Amino acid sequence: MTRSLRILYIALFLGLLLGLGAWSTSSFLGFNVPPNTTRLNGHWAKAVESRYDEQFPIKRLGTNLWAALDFTLFGEGRPGVVLGRDNWLFSDEEFKPVADSEQHMQENWQLIQGVRDRLARQNVQLVLAIIPAKARLYPEFIGETPPAVLHRGLYDQFHSGAKRAGIFAPDLLGALTREKRAGQVFLRTDTHWTPRGAEVVAQSLGQAILRHTPLSGEPQAFTTETTQTEPYSGDLTHFLPLDPLFAELLPPPDQLQLRNTEARQADQAATGDALFSEQQVPVALVGTSYSANQRWNFLGALRQALNSEVVNYAEDGHGPILPMLKYLQTDEFNDSPPQLVIWEFPERYLPMPADLSEFDPSWITQLKASGAADERLASTATESDTPTQAMP
Repeated sequence: MTRSLRILYIALFLGLLLGLGAWSTSSFLGFNVPPNTTRLNGHWAKAVESRYDEQFPIKRLGTNLWAALDFTLFGEGRPGVVLGRDNWLFSDEEFKPVADSEQHMQENWQLIQGVRDRLARQNVQLVLAIIPAKARLYPEFIGETPPAVLHRGLYDQFHSGAKRAGIFAPDLLGALTREKRAGQVFLRTDTHWTPRGAEVVAQSLGQAILRHTPLSGEPQAFTTETTQTEPYSGDLTHFLPLDPLFAELLPPPDQLQLRNTEARQADQAATGDALFSEQQVPVALVGTSYSANQRWNFLGALRQALNSEVVNYAEDGHGPILPMLKYLQTDEFNDSPPQLVIWEFPERYLPMPADLSEFDPSWITQLKASGAADERLASTATESDTPTQAMP
C-alpha cells in the first residue's frame, strides 16, 4: 500500500468515526434526566448510558438489518411472535410447549377453585369467561408453525374442568366462531380481540348470566356508539423490529373501529349515586388486558349486555390470576361484595406459572388447599357439552 493510499484509508476511517460520533451525539437532543437525579449515586450516568444504548445508530442499524433477514429469508420474528399467513401475527404463547405444564395447571386449578370458595363465603357467584385463543379461532391463517400438542385441546379441557368444579363458564368459542363470518373478531397484528369481538363475548355472557343468575336491582340502560376508525399497529409488531429502515416490510396496520358506551341520560345520575353510596354494585369484572384496555370497550359492552353497572378490576400485563388475588384483598370486596364476579381468563394462561411472590405464602397455601380435593382436574381431559374447534 502506497503512502497516499494509507493516508486516504486513515482519513476515511477517521471520517467514518467522526460521522458516527456526531450521529450518536444527536440522540441526546431533547434528552433530560429525571428530576432530583444527581451525579453522586450513579443514577445520572445510568440514565445517559441507557439513552445512548437505546439510540445508538449502529445498534439500530444492526437490529433492523438482522430482523429484515430473519423476516424475509426465514419467515421469523423475535421470540414472542409467530408469523402466519396473509400478514396475520400470533402470540407464541399459543404455540409453544410450557415446561412443567401439568404441575402449573394443577396449581392454577387449585387457585381457581380456592377463588370460587372464597367468593362463595361472601355469597358471590363466580362466572368464568374463558377466552379462546386467537389461533383456535383463526386456524386458516396459521403458517408453517403448528401449535404444540398441549394447546390443541386446551379450551375443551378448561371447560371440562370448570364443569366438574361446579363453576359457571358459558361457551364463548361458538359465539365468536359464528360472528367471525360477519366481521373480524380478533386483530390481525395484535394479541387481543377487536371491539366487535369484545361485544360478541359481552352479549353471550350477558344472555347466559341473566338466564342463570338474574341480577338484583333496577336495570340500567346503556348505549354504544362507534366513535372513529383509526389505523392500529398491534402489540405483536413490537417483535418485528423493522422500523424505521425496513418499515415497509411490516404487516399493514389493522383498522380499529373504536366504540364508546355511556349510560342513557335518565340513568346517568342514578349510576353516579350508586357508585358513591353503600348500595351494592351487582357485578365486578376481573381479568387481563382484554378487559382493562379501553380500546376494546369490553367493560362498556358488558354494562350494556347486563343492563347493569360493572366495576372493573382488570389489569394490563399481569395475567388473570394476580388481579383476582389482589381483588380478593381489597376493602371493596370484603366490605361490599358484588352479586357476581366475571373472571376473564384467556385459555393460554391455564398451563402457565403465575408469579405469586407479592402475596402471603400462607394465604396462597390456604387458597390452594381449598381446591386440593379436585387437584387432578387440570390433567383430566373430558368431552364438553358443546362441540368446539381443536387447533390443527
